[in-house]
Amino acid sequence: MADTSSSDLPAARSVRVLIVDDQSMIRAGFAALLDAQDGIDVVGTAEDGAGIIDVVRRTRPDVVLMDIRMPKVNGLEATRTVLSMPGEPPRILMLTTFDADEYVFAALRAGASGFLLKDAAPEELVQAVRVVAQGEALLSPRITRTLIADYAARPAAPAQNKTLLAGLTERELDVMRLVAKGLPNAAIAAELFLAEQTVKTHVSRILNKLTLRDRTQIVVTAYESGLVRAGE
Repeated sequence: MADTSSSDLPAARSVRVLIVDDQSMIRAGFAALLDAQDGIDVVGTAEDGAGIIDVVRRTRPDVVLMDIRMPKVNGLEATRTVLSMPGEPPRILMLTTFDADEYVFAALRAGASGFLLKDAAPEELVQAVRVVAQGEALLSPRITRTLIADYAARPAAPAQNKTLLAGLTERELDVMRLVAKGLPNAAIAAELFLAEQTVKTHVSRILNKLTLRDRTQIVVTAYESGLVRAGE
């Protein structure tokens, strides 16, 4: 009988992280913190978004920690460039000092998987990298509140844009509304009296039908379509 001890099983591949920030102290600090974690490897750093395609091709990261404000090529432009690469591009986790940064909404639309404030606790940064690497979306609570407040300050949205949401079933629309309100799958399942796996299936179908990358873009699309309105 073959020995199936854990020592013979293949180890899970570490999450490969690239750090892009124009401040050397930030790069060094984040690199030291993340490299000290089990299952995370910092494979490179860069001080600007210039030449980002070459850096990504050379380091092959799973997650890019991208500063949103840089002097030459900012994080928004660099994010668009990276996510336009052929194949499966890395996930982008944006870093910002300001929870009201004017680039937040544009970066979400460009396909960033999440935002984290630079003053977040170290354990929040580590958890954010792990969450984004698994294909989930992440927004810090303060940035989520800012996102909702921005929509609340806009003129009332017109009637629901049926064209934008064409192809979604009524149940998928129900799930989309609750995702947009910030509920995790378990809470959505309880609200709609569904199994959590069923909710996951609905979320996956919404992403596929609307050609969205992750839950963050579901939130943006739900507000932009008029499906959900701030304050409801």
